Order: sequence, then structure tokens, then C-alpha cells
Amino acid sequence: MLCWGNASFGQLGLGGIDEEIVLEPRKSDFFINKKVRDVGCGLRHTVFVLDDGTVYTCGCNDLGQLGHEKSRKKPEQVVALDAQNIVAVSCGEAHTLALNDKGQVYAWGLDSDGQLGLLGSEECIRVPRNIKSLSDIQIVQVACGYYHSLALSKASEVFCWGQNKYGQLGLGIDCKKQASPQLIKSLLGIPFMQVAAGGAHSFVLTLSGAIFGWGRNKFGQLGLNDENDRYVPNLLKSLRTQKIVYICCGEDHTAALTKEGGVFTFGAGGYGQLGHNSTSHEINPRKVFELMGSIVTQIACGRQHTSAFVPSSGRIYSFGLGGNGQLGTGSTSNRKSPFTVKGNWFPYNGQCPPDTDSEEYFCVKRIFSGGDQSFSHYSNLQNCGPPDDFRCPDPSKQIWTLNEALIQKWLSYPSGRLPVEIANEIDGTFSSSGCLNGSFLAVSNDDHYRTGTKFSGVDMNAARLLFHKLIQPDHPQISQQVAASLEKNLIPKLTSSLPDVEALRFYLTLPECPLMSDSSSFTTIAIPFGTALVNLEKAPLKVLENWWSVLEPPLFLKIVELFKEVVVHLLKLYKIGIPPSERRIFNNFLHTALKVLEILHRVNEKSGQIIQYDKFYIHEVQELIDIRNDYINWVQQQAYGMTFEDSDLFHLIGVICGLAIYNFTIVDLHFPLALYKKLLKKKPSLDDLKELVPDVGRSMQQLLDYPEDDVEETFCLNFTITVENFGATEVKELVLNGADTAVNKQNRQEFVDAYVDYIFNKSVASLFDAFHEGFHKVCGGKVLQLFQPNELQAMVIGNTNYDWKELEKNTEYKGEYWAEHPTIKIFWEVFHELPLEKKKQFLLFLTGSDRIPILGMKSLKLVIQSTGGGEEYLPVSHTCFNLLDLPKYKDKETLRSKLIQAIDHNEGFSLI
Repeated sequence: MLCWGNASFGQLGLGGIDEEIVLEPRKSDFFINKKVRDVGCGLRHTVFVLDDGTVYTCGCNDLGQLGHEKSRKKPEQVVALDAQNIVAVSCGEAHTLALNDKGQVYAWGLDSDGQLGLLGSEECIRVPRNIKSLSDIQIVQVACGYYHSLALSKASEVFCWGQNKYGQLGLGIDCKKQASPQLIKSLLGIPFMQVAAGGAHSFVLTLSGAIFGWGRNKFGQLGLNDENDRYVPNLLKSLRTQKIVYICCGEDHTAALTKEGGVFTFGAGGYGQLGHNSTSHEINPRKVFELMGSIVTQIACGRQHTSAFVPSSGRIYSFGLGGNGQLGTGSTSNRKSPFTVKGNWFPYNGQCPPDTDSEEYFCVKRIFSGGDQSFSHYSNLQNCGPPDDFRCPDPSKQIWTLNEALIQKWLSYPSGRLPVEIANEIDGTFSSSGCLNGSFLAVSNDDHYRTGTKFSGVDMNAARLLFHKLIQPDHPQISQQVAASLEKNLIPKLTSSLPDVEALRFYLTLPECPLMSDSSSFTTIAIPFGTALVNLEKAPLKVLENWWSVLEPPLFLKIVELFKEVVVHLLKLYKIGIPPSERRIFNNFLHTALKVLEILHRVNEKSGQIIQYDKFYIHEVQELIDIRNDYINWVQQQAYGMTFEDSDLFHLIGVICGLAIYNFTIVDLHFPLALYKKLLKKKPSLDDLKELVPDVGRSMQQLLDYPEDDVEETFCLNFTITVENFGATEVKELVLNGADTAVNKQNRQEFVDAYVDYIFNKSVASLFDAFHEGFHKVCGGKVLQLFQPNELQAMVIGNTNYDWKELEKNTEYKGEYWAEHPTIKIFWEVFHELPLEKKKQFLLFLTGSDRIPILGMKSLKLVIQSTGGGEEYLPVSHTCFNLLDLPKYKDKETLRSKLIQAIDHNEGFSLI
């Protein structure tokens, strides 16, 4: 290992040297015969990972950033991580993240802004701790800003935590910091290759070279042609066509490496760290022209300097701030253009000079920079291997994507129960739209870097071949796992808006999966997929149509045939018979399939017929549908509007509710009190939510009552609500930009009010309007204003102010019966001895409701009449007339037995 730069805190790991700064590369004795896997550079400390997974640190330890209390001048092992196989590290100003081979993240050092993600109250953590909130997520990359942290998961999810003063978390403007990892939902669905962080800015890089940045932008370090900070991810459009493969950040500047080996820099340039032979800031990415004659394969950024490695010469170049020797040029001068780092550099596979001491020549393996220090891992001439090439990413640090190697690995397990590890890989891949969107990329000539509104970047033949290789009868357990993941995880989470064109690819490739064409999974996979497709917003749908329009005819026909088969399948079910309770959802399914075919037909026609128009014919329709009647129904619908919709039904219920009041009739309509409030133009409240959905209401009350200030960190809510819509989960914003608005102590009442308003008003607006109209047809007028909501409710469903003696007093008798008849006397004796629940059951048996009119028992007129037949007969009720047929029972026990038998079986056909 060669080291140079600031040594004042021991951060170079060179031991007890006298110099505060090291002006040119110097060998570190500690690393003799050791291989280095990764290096993380903080502002005043350094972390080294060896190839056996052990971790060593050196430098400043004032804030616990070394993870141990040993010597600070030379690398000392972090014993707390001894049981872990660490594969990568990253350092902030004074904190460190370490990633093990299982995808677990450990953190230590300064935690002033929650940058450790540990939800602790301590200012700093001196011993590495596992970030437990990420323990169920397999992380493949971590990146530290000065006071914030990023992580990328195998499922292409980006998590962030720590300071958000400049928007560097990408979660919006409201939260100032986050002490636990938060998913950046606005990036879901994009296949990512890398995360990177600067002082207070952040980047993610997609598999096809698109860059999204956010955070501090005072010097243009986001490359967005201005100096405005960004609080949510923004696409860096100017580099989209440049085939970016790697990105790194300094304190306030950024460098990007292209597939061709070119370097772009932007942001702060005051010390020459952009390499443009000036000290100007650059708000747009600009190519480093002095490196254009060479192919660069590695770049690294320090605080205010940049390094680049050129393998053809074996040389390292550096530029920017040199005051601490971090440029390795032998002086403290700043350099505005790339300048060779001092050293006997030798290219891999180069011709060894004769009569030279091979120990004095260095073949660079990898370069590292950070803070004001720089490092080069090297090998000697006799044992040198090829240097790392950042243009060829390490597979172990990448998201899951479907490729030949991964599928072969899954298929290598014999048929039967899959090992948990493999099942989790399959589930993770097929539960993530980001992973599927990063699969099957067109790698010949790097075509996928041309991804845009006209070109998908997908190799459709590869998609077909790999899907068919994976889904086969010999491995049913794999097919079952894939189906379950698509059905339960991926498709229900699809949204109508997408963050980027790369998040759209799986709409193109998934129809190639054989499971989509399996009729047994039409209702669980193909139709929900079609629903998500037709619900796409106009812009992403237009892109998908563009991609479809350039498909080869057989591939386009495949999608058409799929949804034709879905239509035929549904029509066959219709012919067999659809239960009334399922007709509505059946109609939605059929509508979805036909809508997809309509979109495909439109694309076909606009594109000059990719396939013959008659390929859209569904010939089975004539056998499954009465075309003549169907045509008549269609014409009538065009003339008179649709069939009986929800609004018509709610209009009718409103009429019934009004008639109940008008006719003093009790109707068992269990509407919440909130409905009657709305009828009287009173606002529903949190108490109404507690009545309607008790657990949600209690949660809202807990949110309001929470006494501490950390509402945002504890509850992790934003101004959205998740709703189920025909089996699909949708996220609705309660206010404008609700997804980006976190709930905190100041706005929590607004959140609860907005939640209540959505539940009782916005979500049911059209249906309530229909109900309201129907109700007021019968019960309109000013007299309604005299009622309280509870009184109006009692008018419809009655009340429970029972007065059983009043009921007896007001009962009328017919036939042989009168009040003093022996059977009547024992009837009332038995009735008054019954428990309350049985008495209520009797009311239900006799009147159709166990409640009484609002005016009380005196307005409930019962009639008891005698019937022929013997004591073996049961009492019979006529609910429309509140009339009881009571046989002439002679003893009390017989009457009790027969009455209870009758009221216990008052519903259904249990006596027949």
C-alpha cells in the first residue's frame, strides 16, 4: 500500500512518523504481504478492509470513529468486527459504515444527525453496532456523506438516513434529519448500479448510465445547470447519453467515469479539483480534456482533490488542492490540470526494464481518495495482476438481475423444496420491479445505454430464452415461487407514475414469462398486470407504446395473443355462469383485458400494422356470446347510459333510508353516525373514525397524544394513505406532494384531519352524492335541520331504550285471546323471565329488528292472535304486521320451550 497526504492525525497509517504531511507516495510497512479489499477515508481517519474480511482503522478517534481505543498512528484491528467478513466500507466526516458478506451493515462514530441509523440518543458510538432496521434487507453497497448515509439493496432499493439540511436524503424538504434508514420511494422501480455521496449531496447511477442527484448544489455539484439545492432526486439529463459507469464525490464536487474511459467533472473548482485548468465552478458536467488521450479506468475524489488511473501507462494523475500533499506530486502546490503522481509506475503486462529492481516498481491495483489523503494498493512486477476496472462492476456489489449464471444456479438444485437462500433470491428478484427492469439488457455494442423514450434497451430474445429456461415443468417449485412473488409482491405495488423510462422495461418483458400465459394464473397475474398497464399515466404509457411499435411482429403478436386468451377464458367462465356477487369484478377483469387489446390495436394501426389487423379477431366470441342481444344491449347503453352502477345503488339506499323515516319504520341499516352527520352538513371527526375503524382511530389518537418531539422518527409517516382497489394496492396523497411531506409534531393534527376527510369525504364523494340525492327525494326540507345526527340515526334504526312493561301494556289481542286469557298470562310470565338477549331476539323474530322506534315502546304495537292446532306447533311471526300466531299452550314450560325454539331459529331454513 502506498500512502500520501495529510498525516497529522495518523490517518495514513504510517506509524509514528515526524511529518504532518507526506508529499509523495510512501510504502506502508503494515500492508506488506497483505491484500486490501477496500479503503474508506474520513476527514481525519481511515478504514482498511483486508481480503480476509478483517477491519483496521487509524487516525483521529475523538468521536469514536476508529471503533477501538488502541494506537491511532498505525492501523489497528477493530476487534468488535472480528466475527464478521467485511467486504466494503465507507466513511463520513467522522462516522463509518461497514458491510459484511451477508448484506448486514455496521456503524460507528459520530451520530449527531442520526447518520449511524441506530436510533440512539448518544452523541457518538465507539464500538460498531449492527443497523437492526436493515437486518431483513440484503445491502450490497453503502456510501457516506459528511453527516448522512446511503445504502443500496439487492432489490434495487435506496435507503438514506442522517442529516437532511440540504435535502441530501432525497426525502423532501420537511425533515431535517432521519435517525433510521428510510426508503426513497420516488426511486422505486429503477435498476441501480451504484450509490455515491459527497459532503452534503448524493447520487445514484442506473445500470444504463442515468444519474439522479439531490442535496447541496451551491457550487453546481449536482450538474443541473443551476446552484439550487434539491430535496428530491433529479435526473442529470446532460450525461444520459454519455454511458456513465461510475461516479464519485468530493466535498462539493463530482466526477463521473464513462464506458469509453472519459472523465466528466462538475461543481466546486476553486482549487482546480475539476481539472479544467481553471478555478471556476462548473454547474454543468464538463469533460476533462487533458485526460482525453488516455483511457481512464478508475477515479476517486478526496475532499477537494481528484485522482484518476490510466492503465496503459500504469500512472495515477491527480489535481486540485495540494496543501496537505494529497496530490502526491512532491509539493504542496494546487494543480488545476491532471498531474502525474510521483512514483515508478509500471503498467500491467508491460515490458520490464532490464537490470531493474522490481521491488521499486509499482503496478497499481486500485486507487482510493478521501479527506486530504490518498492511497494506492499495488503489486510488484513479479506478482502483479490486472488492475481493477470500474467500468466492469463487481457482481457481488450489484442488484439481482435475471441472467444465465443466476438461473443456472437456481436450476442446479434438484426438484423439491428449495433451500431458503435460493427461495429468498428468487423472491427478491421477482418481487422487485427494479431487478426485472435491470434484466435482459441489450449488451451488444452497449445498446442499453441508448435507453430512452424510443428505445427500451432490452434484448427481447434474451428475455424469452431466459424466462423459458427458468419456468419449466421439471422445476415446479421455482415456478410456484416466481408466481407467488409476482402475485403478492411485485404487481400489487405497481403505481401509475414512474420515475424514469428504465422503470418501465418489465412491462415489455414480463409477457414473455410462461406464467403469464397460464390460464390458471390469469386472474392473479395477467389481469392485475393488465390493470397496472392500463392505469399508467399518459407519459409512461406513451413510452411503452413507442417501445411496442418497434417490436418484431412475433413479439408484438405474443402480447396480443396473451390478452386474447384472457378474454376467451373470461367469456368461457361467463357462459358457465358467474355468481351475482362476482359479476362486478368479472366485468372489471374483462374490461381490463379488452382495454389492453384496444391500446395494442391503436399502436398497431399507428405503426402501419406491425401484425395483420385480423390477428386481433377473437373468433371464439361467436360461440360464447349472443352477438345479437349483446349488440342490442350495447346500443341501449349508448342511448340510455350504463347498467346498474354503484351510484344507482347508493341512490336507491338513500331513498330507502328516507322512506324509513317518512313511514316511522325501523330498517336495519348499520351505517355509522358519520353518515347522518354528513346528511346534516356536520363534519365527521376522529371519534367517527374510531367508530368506523377502531384500530386506525386509536393509532391516530396515539399520534396526537405522543408527548415527545421525535414524531417523525417514531411514526415514519407521510401525508399518504394506502387503499385496496380490486386487489391492487394504491397509495393516495392526502395533500399536494403528500408523499414527500413527512408527518411531524407541528403538522400531525393536519395529517389526522386530512386522513379523516379522505375517509369520510373524498374517497366516497360520488357515492355519498348519490345517497344524499336519494335521501332528500323523500326527506328533504328545512325540518331536517331540527335533528341531531344521533336522532336521525335513531329514526332509521331505532333505539335501545327498552320498557318491556310498556310493550305488554300496548299489545293488542285477536281471536280467542284477551289480556287475562290463561295462555296470554303465562306468555308474559315467560317473556319477562327471559334474559335481555332473548327478549331482543324475540323483537327481531317478531318485527325484523331488535331495536325500537325513536318514540319508544308505546309506538311499537304488537298483536297476538290464537291459532288452531295443538301444543306441538311453534309460534309463528308475521313481521310485516308485528303479528304473533300463538298456539293455545296450557303449561308454562311448554310455552317457554316452544317460544325459545322459535326465536332461536328465526333465520334461514333450519326448521324445515
